[in-house]
Amino acid sequence: MSDRIFASIWILLCISGLFIGWGIQSEYSYEPLGPRPFPIAILSLMTLCSVLLLLRKPDVIAWPHAKVLHRLLVMVMTLVLYAWGFESLGFPLATALLTFSIALLFEAKIWVAALSGVVLGASLFYAFDYLLDVTLPLGVWLN
Repeated sequence: MSDRIFASIWILLCISGLFIGWGIQSEYSYEPLGPRPFPIAILSLMTLCSVLLLLRKPDVIAWPHAKVLHRLLVMVMTLVLYAWGFESLGFPLATALLTFSIALLFEAKIWVAALSGVVLGASLFYAFDYLLDVTLPLGVWLN
């Protein structure tokens, strides 16, 4: 029953997101398609998945243990902190800290989590900023 409630709410949110996404306009053309197709495609796929979830036979619900719920709460708080500090910390540092904390949530060793954070933050910044030409903030510490 809870998966059907979730699917129904998610369908409503996706449809409202599709209406909002359809109205996205850009004053200047920085790509051939513009900013509209990506949110429309993602929201359409999420709507399709929600409809499939709504139509399938429901499973027996087994709620996760308190440890899993605690990890989920920490993950949500980490993502909120990432969004909050994205511009001030900059993409490389914020992404490195996010990767480090998520790796620790999955019980990685500290040195592995730190290494993966540094590598992922630097390589994603290089890929987006130099290869894909997407402007990302460096943060106040590098400006």
